[in-house]
Amino acid sequence: MRHSIRIAVGPVQFRIGSDWAAPIAALERLYAGYPQDETRPADATVRLFAARPWRRRVRPSVHIGGDFVVPDALPLPLSMGLLAAEMGMNLQVALGWRRHMLLHASAVARDGRALIMSGESGSGKSTLAALLGEGDWRLMGDEFTLIEPVSGDALAFPRAVSLKNEGIAAVAAQVDAARLGPLMAGTPKGDVRHLIPRSEAIAAMHEPVRPALLLFPRFGGAAAIEPMGEGEAFVRLTEASTNYVALGEAGFAALTRLVRETPAFGVSYPDSATGMMLAEQLWAEAIK
Repeated sequence: MRHSIRIAVGPVQFRIGSDWAAPIAALERLYAGYPQDETRPADATVRLFAARPWRRRVRPSVHIGGDFVVPDALPLPLSMGLLAAEMGMNLQVALGWRRHMLLHASAVARDGRALIMSGESGSGKSTLAALLGEGDWRLMGDEFTLIEPVSGDALAFPRAVSLKNEGIAAVAAQVDAARLGPLMAGTPKGDVRHLIPRSEAIAAMHEPVRPALLLFPRFGGAAAIEPMGEGEAFVRLTEASTNYVALGEAGFAALTRLVRETPAFGVSYPDSATGMMLAEQLWAEAIK
């Protein structure tokens, strides 16, 4: 690859290479505060490449490759090269990571305990995590939460937060513009803009915490809280894990322990302020 960068996010060391300079320059800005150990072997490799040499300059078209690929994935225009890089990073972790149980979930931490939020795209979990992380919580991540199979602790994966659509304005109103990446409009995921986590979240990204609360948020409708049984929480989290099956017995044991020891609730909320209020309310009850 003509251009490359190494980035460590939580326990994962990435090597990202590109046929174009622009995506790497965007990553260098977003991840300037992250460890970049050039001597450490890469755990995951991402390639951003042109399928044909002329596609580097004429209507540049970015294909995502690496250790793992999705053969039928459509390329993105070069203007969305940063999004392609982030998608590639997520893909490599989702398909290749086996050291921990992966949950497609956002998480924040306080006082050595973790609040984990899992939900479908559009549930608002990334926005809630980002907003809580701007207060007295430590952002652990918006895409993956890692569960250590033996101890049951949660580990952080605080990559740049992917804000989407309405969530962009909600967060942008509360943070320094220097911590926001470029606005990418009309992507396959809608409008996307990245938020650089606070420096303390990056500095503490190797510190494990104990899960204390599981939330399954749903954006829209009246505010409501619904207690969730262990069985339903277990099923939902198996669906949210990309490597539960691959981990076999270790994955089953880790997930069983998580739902047995951690209270779970479904939460509906009409706006971010209400969602944060409900999260704080349930947190106070969970850690009594």
